[in-house]
Amino acid sequence: MIATSPRVDPAALRSNLKQIIGERSPLSGRNHLAAVEAHVEREFRSYGLRVESDAFSHWGASYRNVIARTAPHPHPSPIGRGKEGEGLIIIGAHLDSVEGSPGADDNASGVAVLLEAARVLARSRLRAEVLFCTFNLEEFNMIGSTHFARKLKAQRAKVKAMISLEMVGFTDKRPDSQKYPPGLRWFYPNRADFIGIIGNWRSSALVRQCAWRMRRVPQLPVETLTVLGNGFLLPQVRLSDHAPFWDLGYPALLVTDTAFFRNPHYHAASDTLPTLDLDFMAKVCQGVVLAVLGL
Repeated sequence: MIATSPRVDPAALRSNLKQIIGERSPLSGRNHLAAVEAHVEREFRSYGLRVESDAFSHWGASYRNVIARTAPHPHPSPIGRGKEGEGLIIIGAHLDSVEGSPGADDNASGVAVLLEAARVLARSRLRAEVLFCTFNLEEFNMIGSTHFARKLKAQRAKVKAMISLEMVGFTDKRPDSQKYPPGLRWFYPNRADFIGIIGNWRSSALVRQCAWRMRRVPQLPVETLTVLGNGFLLPQVRLSDHAPFWDLGYPALLVTDTAFFRNPHYHAASDTLPTLDLDFMAKVCQGVVLAVLGL
């Protein structure tokens, strides 16, 4: 499967990272945020995907999520519903950063992996409709993804899987470089060189299926966690764009390098391109592609 599956391009990851990295807070980096939105839109169109702006407002200002869609084979489906009997597969990553941070890992890494996965998957024959969603205002409590998830619910859309890419580019191979919430460190590695997949109980089958696919990428350690309910007993697992989908009853996963449990540059000015592990990112991207193809 690995030898014959579509391959990611590490050079494309680096190129997109260079375009994305830079302060993208709507409070202090609105111009660069808009430039990144435009870049993402151009990239999606260059892959032959259908692109739309998903507009919403917050605190009296207008924002947008940039959404791209594949056409499922053998024929396109109605917008928002997916092929009969299949359901939508959604890959999401947030565009914005916090004030004062160029946001390389958080979350240029997720957006770059999403773009490269979109390029690869756009060339594949897919039975289900796949949506590539770049969300805005995640740092303001998932405003953009909440808006989009509620819109899907209002449309009675069937969602087979939602995968949120949140900080997927930082590793540290030193012993004891990986931290955990209380009670978990006894069950997981102490080196920060794996990718994590987190789901709620409703998404447990999806966790197993995606983890099995991603583990087929050579030298990509994968660790999983399934939490009760919608994760309220472990609030750290709710801090990304999968959480609104959990809350609306959709199966959703968080794919992450574990953020502040690993990365000392989290929400800091030092979250820059040289701190990222591009080889690791390429493997994560390949794993995401395999997971989607498996779905």
